[in-house]
Amino acid sequence: MHALILGAAGMIGRRLTAALVAEGRFDALTLVDIAAPEHPDGFSGVARCAAADLSAPGGAEAAVAGRPDVIFHLAAIVSGEAEADLEKGYRVNLDGTRLLLDAVRRVGDGYRPRVVFTSSLAVFGPPLPGVIPDDMILTPATSYGTQKAMGELLLSDYSRRGIIDGIGLRLPTICVRPGLPNRAASGFFSGIIREPLAGRQAILPVPDTVRHWFASPRAATNFLLHAARLDLSALGTRRNLTMPGLSVTVAEAIEALRRAAGDRAVALIRREPDPAIRAIVETWPEAFATERALALGFSGDASFDELVALHIAETGL
Repeated sequence: MHALILGAAGMIGRRLTAALVAEGRFDALTLVDIAAPEHPDGFSGVARCAAADLSAPGGAEAAVAGRPDVIFHLAAIVSGEAEADLEKGYRVNLDGTRLLLDAVRRVGDGYRPRVVFTSSLAVFGPPLPGVIPDDMILTPATSYGTQKAMGELLLSDYSRRGIIDGIGLRLPTICVRPGLPNRAASGFFSGIIREPLAGRQAILPVPDTVRHWFASPRAATNFLLHAARLDLSALGTRRNLTMPGLSVTVAEAIEALRRAAGDRAVALIRREPDPAIRAIVETWPEAFATERALALGFSGDASFDELVALHIAETGL
């Protein structure tokens, strides 16, 4: 079995690679990102690590040349960057996805890989109910959300035509995200936990009352692994679904930090309102009913305290 991970150098891509190595199901891995990922530790099979841009001529064709059985499509630019740079957002997030699916189509000869596509909660925008049902129509209010919604439609259409066997996962915001901050508008959700735990100051750009939908890096990785193994016949024509998560306010997240690390850590959070970030975040949904995903065997985290504890355990803080 051969797996291709697009966006393999990112945080989830690296975790997914390690999980596939540990699982032992695949004897060949192709790892692709804008900069070549590192060779996977402990992998005894054939591994190819390559730098590529799916939206550049030949990039998608080269990625699928080995006819991978499963394609994990994690490659994207994040929400804040996609909003700031319209052309780049559509080139990477939309054109890259379309060219990937067309490259699969052109392989021909009965080739029909499983494609696991990472979508986003940003495909939904206001006006929204307090809890988003599984049958909510897509109403993106940002360019990033629009690009992900288009990716969902492409995934469904190419699956309908029998070109791929696709499943789209709308991932919750990943928290606590380790490492350096990125340009995602949601980055502060991790920052207000990660930075104080490391003894550093964190900036909170939105009110404490903001509520959002979260999953740990461990849960997100498990979603991808489960999607690769799942019998997709139960999905029918509805190929995209929202993953289980935790609906938590900023204030509740801060209290979880307090329980884990005390008042000294909480005191490192500095409130600096940012109207641009608040305007993006306030278009995002707060909670979901995820019966479809739960019925298919997807499972999330137990509590936000667990998310904080996982980060502490994994980083040795």
